[in-house]
Parts: sequence; C-alpha cells; structure tokens
Amino acid sequence: MVTLRRAIYFLVLLFLVLVAVVLAYSNPDPVSLDLGIARIDGVSLSVALAGAFALGWLFGLISAGAALLRMIADRRRLRREIRFAEAELGSLRGLPLQDAD
Repeated sequence: MVTLRRAIYFLVLLFLVLVAVVLAYSNPDPVSLDLGIARIDGVSLSVALAGAFALGWLFGLISAGAALLRMIADRRRLRREIRFAEAELGSLRGLPLQDAD
C-alpha cells in the first residue's frame, strides 16, 4: 500500500513538473507584475505563477497548522475535563447511599 501511495505521489509530482515545463516553454516572454505596493518588470510568467502557487501553499499550510493547533488544545482541554469528571464520579461512587432503606 505504501509503495502504491509513493508511486501515485511520484506520478502527480511528475505531472506537475511536466505542466510547469510546458507553461515555461509556451510563455517565454517576460511580464510586468503590479503587486499594489510595488511593480516588478521582466518576470517570466512561469516564475510568477510558481510564486503565486508557493504563496498559496504557504498560506494553506499556515491555516491548516493553526486549525491543527486549535484542535490539539481542545483535545487537551477535553481530556483534562474527562479526568476531573472521572475523579468526581469515583468519589461519588464511594459515598454511602442516603435513602437505602
């Protein structure tokens, strides 16, 4: 199963590299980028798209990491609450019954 997963990852990576090569070959002319705060002239289109892809990937990684950290904190809090509830339940089970008659 691991070998199949690695083969699929390799094929996807190979496909992405092939798309990047075709994009770079078919768009050799430099373009101008206006980023709102700066203007960059003479950047190839493939580099501009690769940069946008990398920034999007980085933003997604940071967003997923923040969500993962929030989930870890929630799990830690819930486990602590479970420990307190179990301790309280254990102490209540040890008490004698008031109306056992």
